[in-house]
Order: sequence, then structure tokens, then C-alpha cells
Amino acid sequence: MEHILNTLIPIFALILLGYFFKTIKFPSIDFWPMADKFTYYVLMPSLLVYKVSTSNVNLEQTLNLVTTALLAIVVIFFSLIILNYFIRFNNRAFTSIMQGGIRFNSYVLLAFVDSVYGDKGLVLTAIVMSFVIPFINILCISTFALYVRDGKFSFVTFLKTIIKNPLILACAVGGLINASDIILPIVVLKSLTILSGAALPVGLLSVGVGLEFKYLKLAKKELLVCVLVKLIYFPAVIYGIAMLFGLNGEMLAIAVIFGAMPTAVSGYILARELGGDVSLMASIITLQTLLCMVTLFLIIPVL
Repeated sequence: MEHILNTLIPIFALILLGYFFKTIKFPSIDFWPMADKFTYYVLMPSLLVYKVSTSNVNLEQTLNLVTTALLAIVVIFFSLIILNYFIRFNNRAFTSIMQGGIRFNSYVLLAFVDSVYGDKGLVLTAIVMSFVIPFINILCISTFALYVRDGKFSFVTFLKTIIKNPLILACAVGGLINASDIILPIVVLKSLTILSGAALPVGLLSVGVGLEFKYLKLAKKELLVCVLVKLIYFPAVIYGIAMLFGLNGEMLAIAVIFGAMPTAVSGYILARELGGDVSLMASIITLQTLLCMVTLFLIIPVL
């Protein structure tokens, strides 16, 4: 229990510190969007290339972990569609609920797994991410296409976004280096090591900068449903599927941690671009990010 607290508190503290910096506008209003972009395109890819390229994982078990994550996402996706059939959410609100139900925050996920399970856990998580990120984006785009038809959408642009995703590319590059037994020069490895060290802390600060409390009072049953689905139902579903695939130990824990992650800040951008409920999306991101620390504290000791 003490180990879990020692893992959660620093992560949560960095997120809150990021929100504090945003509040006092330090170092400036324009700094954090640029820092987030730098983390997304440079720091995080450096971390993933370095870790994946130097890893040694069991491919069969990793495939089961990836399949478990994908199946769990499918179950949540159709569960929300069925729930919407009975409750009848506003269409724009439902797109935000769907994003809140199946998306995950990669910064929080990688930081937590790295703290608890080290390099091996981080590599397994990175491999899972490389498969689920494009799949989740396809489902989210499909939801907007079905429920909100006035948003701007281009399939070609969407496809380019997936192909150019720096996190997916980094996992692919790292995997190719690993599979081909290429030995990177010491100077390259040391450079990647230095950049990797900054990726997770800066990423967590950016998560805090993305929190928006002003919209929380506007959300009602939609916010409650989305929080319950993402932080309770999703972990339960992925746990059941993981057991069916025979996952245990570290693999099982990583699967459940993935399911218990808060939704991604990128969901706000997609909602804004495609005509979703932006204020609800901001509320979902904020509340899930805060409450996930509680659910992780309760879930991890049981695994």
C-alpha cells in the first residue's frame, strides 16, 4: 500500500503543479502549448524509441495483452451505444461520452507503469499503445460521423494523422531496431536517455495545464455516466477479458491499469474540430484525471 502511495502521490503532485503553473501563468501563457508539442513530437518519441529498441519481451504474451486491450475497447464502445439507446443522450454530448469512455491519457499511463514496473512494463505498454491508438481514433471518428454530421472531417486527413502519429512511429522505429539487432552508437543511446528523462515529468505537467474546472458545474448525468464507465466498468471488463486470455502478474496489472486511465486531453481537440460538446469533454478530462488516482489506489493492491 505504501508503495502505491509513493507512486501515485508524485504523479498527482506533478499534475497539480502543472495546473498551478497555468493558474499563475508561469512562465507564460504561450509556453505550455509549445512545451506540450515538444513533449509529443520529441521527448515522448525519444523515450519510446529508446525503451522499445533495447527491450526483450515475450511476443506471445504481448500479443495476448494487445488483444485483451482491443477487445475491451470494443466492449466499452458497444456498451455505450446500447446505453445511449435507453438513456438518449444529446448527440453532441454522446460523442464526448464515447471519447471519455474509450480514450486514455498516454502520459499518465506511461508514468504510472514506469514507476511501478520499470522498463519492461513501459515497453509492454508502449506496444499496446501502438495498436490501440489508431483503433480508438477510428472508433471516435466513426462516432462523430454517425452522431454529429456538421463537423469538419476528411478521411484522408484522418489517415495522415494516424500514419504521422509520433508515438506510433516511435514504437515502430524502436521495434524495427530491436528486431534487426541493430546496435545504436553510444552517443545516440546517451542522447535518447537524456531526452527520455524529461518526457514523463514534462508530460505530466502538461496534463495539469489541460485541466479545466470551470465547466464542471455545467455537467450532469453525462459526466457521472462517463466517469463510472471509464474508471469502474472499463477496468472490470478488461480484467475479465484478461483472465480469459490467461494473463496474470505484471501482464494482468498493466491491462487493468490501462483500463483505469483517465481519458486523453486530445479528446478536447477532436470535440472542438468535429462539433462535439467541448465543455462536457473538458469536464470529463478534468474529473477523470482527478478521480483516477483514487481508483488506482483501490485497484492496484487487489491485482
